[in-house]
Amino acid sequence: MTEPIAESLSSRKFDLIAFDWDGTLYDSTACIVRSIQEAVRDVGGTVPSDEAAAWVIGMALPQALAKAAPDVPVELYPELANRYRYHYVKHQDDLSLFAGVLPMLNDLRERGYLLAVATGKSRRGLDHVLDAVELRGLFDDSRTADETAGKPHPQMLHELMEQWSVTPERTLMIGDTTHDLEMARAAGCASVGVSYGAHDTAGFAVLKPLHIADSVADLHHWLLKNA
Repeated sequence: MTEPIAESLSSRKFDLIAFDWDGTLYDSTACIVRSIQEAVRDVGGTVPSDEAAAWVIGMALPQALAKAAPDVPVELYPELANRYRYHYVKHQDDLSLFAGVLPMLNDLRERGYLLAVATGKSRRGLDHVLDAVELRGLFDDSRTADETAGKPHPQMLHELMEQWSVTPERTLMIGDTTHDLEMARAAGCASVGVSYGAHDTAGFAVLKPLHIADSVADLHHWLLKNA
């Protein structure tokens, strides 16, 4: 039986829930990895492994590409970024939300949580996917790396908390990478990790997430019971 909304409001621990996008809500990890690898190949760099390319997901694009392709000269970074965007845009309309994300977000909205996105994507890239009809009105706010600071810098969360007058103790960050969990810790917020995205969860424990969800269904259940 579903918990009454009035009761859930009085007992909940958090007011603002911030989600990472890629690999947490959006099934895009494989596409991003492939796009990074193809971009590095295009400019003549050493193509990173799947693991190395996945590790930089969530960081701001310039930082991510520099980390993934350390042998590419700085003067080629603009071209590297352009080639990444070229390859990603070719496939972005084939991507989708993970199954179960929409029901989860709708349940959280019905319970009165403020919902936000805190992502390493650009504003243009995030707005493109948020413009989908089924997502309109689901999120109260969002922050992107190109308008704030890349993860794990806590500026995204600081701005969201200030905008909505929510304290760190009442804010929860959810993500699939250590960058997300490090950002939460730096902002003084609790975090939840997910194991179905870009990073292996071996590095999560030291960052002390409240939970590591192995599926969207697991995340949905945990949030309704514990957030």
